[in-house]
Amino acid sequence: MSKPSRISRRKFLGASALAAGAAASRQWCRGLAPAVDNPVSAPLGQFRYGDVLLSSDLHETQLRETHAVLMALSDDSLLKPFRQMSGMPAPGDDLGGWYHYDPNWDPRVGGDGFAPGCTFGQWVSALARAYAITGDTAVREKVLRLNQMFAQAVTSDVFVKNRFPAYTYDKVLLGLLDSHALLGDPDALKILDRMTDVAVPHLPEHAVEHDTRWRMDKNDPSWTWDESYTMPENLFLAWQSGAGRRYYDLAQRYLDDKTWFDPLSRNENVLAGRHAYSYVNSLNSAMMAWLAAGSEKHLRAARNGFAMVAEQSFATGGWGPDEMLRAPRSGDLYASLTKTHNSFETPCGSYAHFKLTRYLLRVTRDAQYGDSMERMMCNTVLGARPLEENGHAFYYSDYNLDGRRVYHRDRWPCCSGTLPQVAADYRINIYFRAPSAVYVNLYLPSTLRFAGSGGAMSLTQESDYPFEEHVTVTVTNAQPAEQTLHFRIPQWAQGATIWVNGARQNGIAEPGRFASMRRTWKAGDRVELEFPLRMHLEPIDAQHNDTVALMRGPLVLMAVKQEQGSVPPSVTREQLLAAKRVSQRQWQVETQGEPITLLPFTSIGDRPYTTYLKVS
Repeated sequence: MSKPSRISRRKFLGASALAAGAAASRQWCRGLAPAVDNPVSAPLGQFRYGDVLLSSDLHETQLRETHAVLMALSDDSLLKPFRQMSGMPAPGDDLGGWYHYDPNWDPRVGGDGFAPGCTFGQWVSALARAYAITGDTAVREKVLRLNQMFAQAVTSDVFVKNRFPAYTYDKVLLGLLDSHALLGDPDALKILDRMTDVAVPHLPEHAVEHDTRWRMDKNDPSWTWDESYTMPENLFLAWQSGAGRRYYDLAQRYLDDKTWFDPLSRNENVLAGRHAYSYVNSLNSAMMAWLAAGSEKHLRAARNGFAMVAEQSFATGGWGPDEMLRAPRSGDLYASLTKTHNSFETPCGSYAHFKLTRYLLRVTRDAQYGDSMERMMCNTVLGARPLEENGHAFYYSDYNLDGRRVYHRDRWPCCSGTLPQVAADYRINIYFRAPSAVYVNLYLPSTLRFAGSGGAMSLTQESDYPFEEHVTVTVTNAQPAEQTLHFRIPQWAQGATIWVNGARQNGIAEPGRFASMRRTWKAGDRVELEFPLRMHLEPIDAQHNDTVALMRGPLVLMAVKQEQGSVPPSVTREQLLAAKRVSQRQWQVETQGEPITLLPFTSIGDRPYTTYLKVS
């Protein structure tokens, strides 16, 4: 959610079956035909959270740290703003920050109280997902308590006194759906019905565009920043979860067709000036309109919208400097390198992006969406600073020529809600399923356990990708079984090779596609993939070819600066492309002056850096 020059937004993930993520490179997405055809196959299925054992320290540390923060939050503190808005006794410490309830909050003054309780539903969702991963009964008990306490606290006043009634409703809706699906809360759908009864009379009649006044009794512009146009995704999911027909009807009511999905379906670019995170997130509602209602118009809108966002993305996959989508060929990305440090709303943006690319990959089986997810993951949210127990949260990635990784100035912003969801969801982005087939989408150390055609089966990945070129996948099964394995070959991976049990598989490793192998797999069979991690340069836009990011495969290598405000030495294209690896996570470029040290975003730490360099 946005706040004048001080605050912004957030958003979170779909329920038990659908969502995805990462960001696309303008370079390889440019020129791809947006969707026109109908998908001919059923969507790929998702594996359950508990089906994947993730062995990556970086990913698991992020999950463990965010989960610990949520588990330590007092139940009474979490319910405090809802009880206060409902005029009930509200014991417990106040969390402060955005989460605090202040009926007199003034955007001209700022301070605590911008979006009371805004992250509650996201945190319930993240805890339910964590339970699905760990089976920890303490997590389940906490979620069941929170849901019952919310049921007692929620009244119509929660939605009357809140700048973001649709946002709050949408987030709690998903938390309840995840509670129902992932930890078996027997009362979750009843609580949802009760919340819907008191919320709907205080929501707009239909989707209202961002910055459009719909509460005539409110003159403060911050009351126009709600996001009713993002609700259909989770409303459709509620209907699919058995909550009742009214959720399907509500989803249809809040589809933002006239000014958004209709022109996107005609491939008209209407992105400029819209709030970046929430409108990209709304494309997930278009995907659910396809999956739940079979609307081809909305599928076209989502695919076209994704391609348009990709065309205005940074090399990292991030988009939306200052939380605004930009006009095509406007030069705004280049201008942002010196005009703002608020380059990409990272946990919220990556959450929306992972969902969208997951939906699109499942529906189309197009490897470009996996490429986009991978780029976003490697270069943005995995490098977020950890969520702290006092509410300090990482919000913006900074692609300014004088960048730093810093915490948001306000505690408990929206991104403190989405980061725990993102951390739980990494494992459901790695593998997908079809009848007698598994799609390997992301290359992360992990083990997938599933029921194959011959009984229990597992795939175990071992690699240090994207730092190393080699990936090994080992099959384990009780008895030989015929199965198709599909492996994503990134668009940039020219010359990729695949071996099975030491025998090279010719003609199948085509960049930008899934390589498919159907055979009778036996325990101990090994698939080895080699991805040439060549250096290449990606300009900020077509008009500024001298301002480039250095990439190695999907990884952006960022130039560490001597101190804040310093200017890196002059460098040529040839010198950048000749960067030498000096350690597992560090490269160095020789110049006529001082050498330039290059690191991935996940290794930057507190050092100043620049994502883009001027080259001659």
